[in-house]
Amino acid sequence: MKKISILFGVLAVILSGCEDFLTVVPETNLSTATFFQSEADFQQAVNAAYAPMRAIVNDRAWMLSEMRSDNTMYARNIMFGATEQQEDISDHAIPDAQGINANTHVLNHWRLDYQIIARANQILTTIDDVDFNANSKNNIKGQALFLRAMAYYDLARFFGSVPIHLAPVTTREEAGRPLSPEADVYAQLISDVQAAIPLLPNRSQQELGRVTSGAARMLLADVFIRQKRWAEAEALLKEIVNSGQYQLIPDYANVFSESTANKNNVESVFEVQFLEGPQGLQSNFLYQFMPRPINPSELGTITGTANPQNLDGQGNNIPTPDIIEAYEEGDLRKDASIGFITLSGSLRENKVYPYIKKYAKPHALHNNHGMNWPIYRYAETLLFLAEALNEQGKTSEAAQYINMVRNRAGLDDTTAGSQGAMRDAIMHERRVELAFENKRWHDLTRTDTYRQVITDFGVRAKADPVKYYYPAGNTFRNHAFSNITKFYTLPAAESEITPHF
Repeated sequence: MKKISILFGVLAVILSGCEDFLTVVPETNLSTATFFQSEADFQQAVNAAYAPMRAIVNDRAWMLSEMRSDNTMYARNIMFGATEQQEDISDHAIPDAQGINANTHVLNHWRLDYQIIARANQILTTIDDVDFNANSKNNIKGQALFLRAMAYYDLARFFGSVPIHLAPVTTREEAGRPLSPEADVYAQLISDVQAAIPLLPNRSQQELGRVTSGAARMLLADVFIRQKRWAEAEALLKEIVNSGQYQLIPDYANVFSESTANKNNVESVFEVQFLEGPQGLQSNFLYQFMPRPINPSELGTITGTANPQNLDGQGNNIPTPDIIEAYEEGDLRKDASIGFITLSGSLRENKVYPYIKKYAKPHALHNNHGMNWPIYRYAETLLFLAEALNEQGKTSEAAQYINMVRNRAGLDDTTAGSQGAMRDAIMHERRVELAFENKRWHDLTRTDTYRQVITDFGVRAKADPVKYYYPAGNTFRNHAFSNITKFYTLPAAESEITPHF
């Protein structure tokens, strides 16, 4: 978005805005006119459209969503000072003025989403002009439409009204488009994903790791759930359930990807792909989620690496006492999701910290692992279906789907009998089943409960900062929990290229 050129990983796609018939296509550079000549070229381009998702889920999405909720926060290390912008997000204390903010993490997330959009646009505006296998072409188009829709859904949930770009940006003026109303953003992304569904193969016919028709239906159902279009969501979710392509893995602890194994398993509807090693495709989110300071021997008990090293600084995405207490007695997901570690170097009297265990899989290299990140799981399909049914008054039918998730966790069937009780039960189940998968904040905003939940959370945290991982004698900043808003204001740096915000 910020740059006029569209970068395709190793390919520098140089866009020419000149339409003069005398324009000569450079023979020594890869341009739009020279690169897109074959199926393989478009395959490379769609691979590049997936690529920003790695940076989004590894470095940004958990910060802007899970740490924005009452599920996780930072573990304050008063010996380390470069943490204010992360704390601003978690503490609902981002300074903003005239509808913009200078938070680097918000800016980088915005730019990554528009990078996906820019790369998808390049594919969608050129692919019909190149002749190759129709099935392959449809598959690539479906993937590009899905990725563009998902990026706009991300932007709509975080920002509300954003600029809509549906064609490659070739001039500075085109880069600075006006904000489109939130309703228009949703209309566009719904159109994209509806177009993607018939183009995409199902899970059994698609290359593992790529978007499928099931993933596209799940994205559209997610959008319809947010818009309270319950019957339409129900129809999509039942198609997924009845497809026979997905099922719950019996042991919750085995659901999540290992560094080299168990990827794209039968419960996975869509996940972001990572590869451990030197190729630059690795993740390191597990390390970003560690409480700190942690020494090598302490870290090694979690990661299993042969060369663990010190991690200093301030830990992020640390499970709060609130989420720890949310699990029912006997819920097998608690021990599978949350572990505890004693940090000898901590300044807190109680040196025991929780950490996110569900992603803590053994791997070979320090700060370099290959665990995939789950975007949609079949368990969420079942919980969404239960919600869509319950909101239409089909509470008894909803119970069978929530019970499938509860029974897998070692729990008895839900006792919720009324629509209101079932609504609360589903939200509770989503919180513990999908903990640390970047769902909680979006659930709070779509149900319009975010302000009350976060206000109450802030009151509890400020009343007992030691319980919330502050060393004794230290507390939250005065302006913590003073700016609880549904949307982030727009990135200040982007306002430099547009007069519209």
